[in-house]
Amino acid sequence: MTNNNVVLSSLAMDLKRIALGLHRKSYSMADRFTKEAIVRKKETNTASLAPYMQSIMNKLTDVFADDDNERKAEDALMYSTLIQNYVMKEQVPS
Repeated sequence: MTNNNVVLSSLAMDLKRIALGLHRKSYSMADRFTKEAIVRKKETNTASLAPYMQSIMNKLTDVFADDDNERKAEDALMYSTLIQNYVMKEQVPS
């Protein structure tokens, strides 16, 4: 597993925790994991990602800034799943 895959896996978990925190109305938890997700996004080497994943990474900034908690939770969960699927696909030997 490459370092980028580790960072992306961590980002996916942070996004899932954001969604869970917002769903539970635990806004302090969601804020904490939003900060963690922002750090993970900065750690990611986006140049080595597939173009569609680069687009997803760019859209995360909008998710983090969204004031609508319901939409933010839905988007965070969706992007978490997309990132997890990308990492799993990248681990399969060709």
